[in-house]
Formats: sequence, C-alpha cells, structure tokens
Amino acid sequence: MPILWILIILLVLLGLWLILSYNGLISLRNRSEEAWSDIEVQMKRRYDLIPNLVNTVKGYATHESSVFENVTTARTAAMGAHTPAEHAKAESALTGTLKTLFAVSENYPVLQASQNFLELQHELTDAEDKIQAARRFYNGNIRAYNTSLQSFPTNLMAGMFAFVKKEFFEMPENEKVVPEVKF
Repeated sequence: MPILWILIILLVLLGLWLILSYNGLISLRNRSEEAWSDIEVQMKRRYDLIPNLVNTVKGYATHESSVFENVTTARTAAMGAHTPAEHAKAESALTGTLKTLFAVSENYPVLQASQNFLELQHELTDAEDKIQAARRFYNGNIRAYNTSLQSFPTNLMAGMFAFVKKEFFEMPENEKVVPEVKF
C-alpha cells in the first residue's frame, strides 16, 4: 500500500510539472508575441510620419524626386516585411534613405526653419526612441523564451509540443542612430 501512495504522489508531481512547464512556455511565447506587436505599433507610427515628412520637404525641394522615390520605396519595403530579420534589413534601408532626405533638407534653410518640418523631425526622433525601447523589451522576452526552451527539463516539454526558438530583432549598430539634421 505505501508503494501505491508513493507512485500516486510521483504521478501527481509529474502531472503538476507538465502543466506548469507547458503553461510557463505558453506565457513566455505570448509575452514575446505581445512585445513584437509593440514594435509593429511603433514602426507603423514611424511609417505614418514619413509621407508627411516627404511632402514637407517636397514643398521646398521640388527637384529632388529620386530621393522622394527612394524613401517611398524603402517605406513600402519596410511595411511589407514579416520576420524580425526582414524588418531589420528593411529598417536599415529606410533609415539610410531618411538620412539622404535629411541631407537634402540641409540645402534649404527655409525648410529647416519650417515649424512643420521641425515638428515632424521631433516626432520621428520620438518614434525612433520608442522603436528602440520596444526592441529591447522584445529581445528581453525572446531571451527568456529561448532560454526556457533550451533549459533542462523544460526543453523536454518544448520538444514534445513543438515550441520553436524565436529570432531576435537586431539592427546594425550604425543604424540605431536617429537621423541627424544640423542647423
């Protein structure tokens, strides 16, 4: 009889461990998905600012059409990216075209003095800061999730239920800098 109780207790403990491990993995996965959603919200905010910025610069620099087309193309590509790696590549290209746009704006002192341009520049800087914060939050959640997937004995549970490792959202160091306009 005591052996039966010991087996029952072990089975109950095993069952509890399975339930807690599975629920823990689900919680970590959901937090990582929520964190990615935060990044997407901030990137959409940034994408929504870009047409206004382009139109403001266009009003002063009408002969710079190739710059405007490049920014629009890069914005469209960034909006169409799906994975963190695709977003990182597209965001890098978009940041490069925005730097070009701001370089063009330096040739137009009246534009640089425009309150609308200054406000858009401030909003873009704010959006960049929020994207960076959301990216750090996302990567922290991904680190916790991936660590849990790789740690024993949770890795056994992860393997049984096909939990997969997620990729970090990393951007090249030189692309983390907000485009700068010099007055």
